Amino acid sequence: MTKALIVVDVQESFRQRASWETASNPAIAGPVGKLADHFRAQGDLIVWVLHIEPGTGDVFDPELGFVRLMDGLIAKDGEPTVHKTSHNAFTTTNLHQLLTSRGIREVTICGIRTEQCCETTARVASDLGFEVVFAIDATATTPIELGGDVLSTGEIMRRTEFVLAGRFATIRTVAELTGS
Repeated sequence: MTKALIVVDVQESFRQRASWETASNPAIAGPVGKLADHFRAQGDLIVWVLHIEPGTGDVFDPELGFVRLMDGLIAKDGEPTVHKTSHNAFTTTNLHQLLTSRGIREVTICGIRTEQCCETTARVASDLGFEVVFAIDATATTPIELGGDVLSTGEIMRRTEFVLAGRFATIRTVAELTGS
């Protein structure tokens, strides 16, 4: 086993936000589940990452009960779950140690907030020496507003592909990764 799927923040917390109505991929559990099934069939590692903000009273506060995998996704025995408090999945977790101790050389990243938590995780993984694959259609985001201007989800996804491809990651679709 030298490959791992890192599933970033595909958690019920996001579905509690009003902005989820505008998500690029509100049914993200489907493609993520397909990737998880594929990685399991290959005997590869799956790491589930959940974002937490303890004590905030926000949807990311574990006390409210939304910090759990989205309905339809289940971490199976031997699939670790790590809890992060930073944008990327490495800085505030033992993810790097977990991957290197198992001899992982290549990571495939999918999850929520394409341009934020997923992209940042991809960049850090690349900096740490991992071969990175970014499963673009197994990510989701919402429009971003700044000073009255709005980036659409399509623009965000395209921008992420442009800034990662050939620099930090190889961009792939779920169909390309699973062969179906």
